[in-house]
Amino acid sequence: MRRCAQCAVDVEGHWMRCPLCAAPLAGEAVPSPLPAVPLNFSRRRVWKALFLTSLAVILASFLAQLLFRAADIGLVRSVWLGLTAMWLVVLMAVRKRRNVAKGTVYLVVLIGLVCVYWDYLGGWDGWSLTYAVPALCAAAIIAVLIMVRVMRTEVGEHILYSGLTVLLGLAPLVFLVLGWVTNPVPSVVCGALSICALVVVQAARGAEVRHELAKRLHV
Repeated sequence: MRRCAQCAVDVEGHWMRCPLCAAPLAGEAVPSPLPAVPLNFSRRRVWKALFLTSLAVILASFLAQLLFRAADIGLVRSVWLGLTAMWLVVLMAVRKRRNVAKGTVYLVVLIGLVCVYWDYLGGWDGWSLTYAVPALCAAAIIAVLIMVRVMRTEVGEHILYSGLTVLLGLAPLVFLVLGWVTNPVPSVVCGALSICALVVVQAARGAEVRHELAKRLHV
C-alpha cells in the first residue's frame, strides 16, 4: 500500500501523489476499495440542446443582419465557424470525456490561427480578430454551458470549466484593448457571455466547487 510520509496516511488505489498534500507516495499500489462508477448522461439531451442552440444562433445572426444591415462576409463566415467549433467541442466531450478543457483551447487556437492566416492572404481587413476569434470563443463558452447543464461532470471539471470560460472571455477583450479590432461589439458580447457562463457554472455546483478548492488549497 502506498503511504504519504508528510501526512502519515496510507492511500489505497493507484494514486501517484497524496490526495491531501500532493506529495509523492512511496510503496506499492493496491486496488481501490471503491468501485468505478461511470458518469452517465443522456446523449439525446445533449444532441437536442446542441441542435436548439445552433438554431438559435443562426436565427440570431440572421436577425442581426436584418436589423443592423450587417452584410459583412466576415461576420457571416465567423458565425458558421463558431457553430462548427461548438459542435466539435461537444462531440469531443461526448466521445473523449478527458482533457476536454485542453482540447477546447487547442481547437480555438488552431481555428483562430487558420482564420488569421486566411485574413492575411485576403489582404487583411481584420475580420479574423474582429469577428472570427470572438465567435470561436463565444461558441466554446456555449459548448461549456451545454456540457455543464446537460452532462454529468465531476467537481474538478467544473473548476477547469470555470477557468476556461474566463480565459475564453478575456482573449477577445485583450485584442480590443490593443486596438486590433474594427468593431468592439463582438468582443464585448463575448466578454459578457463569459461572465454569464461563469455565473451559471458556479450556480450549478458552486458549493461543491468551493469545497474542492478549499481542500486543494488547504484553506
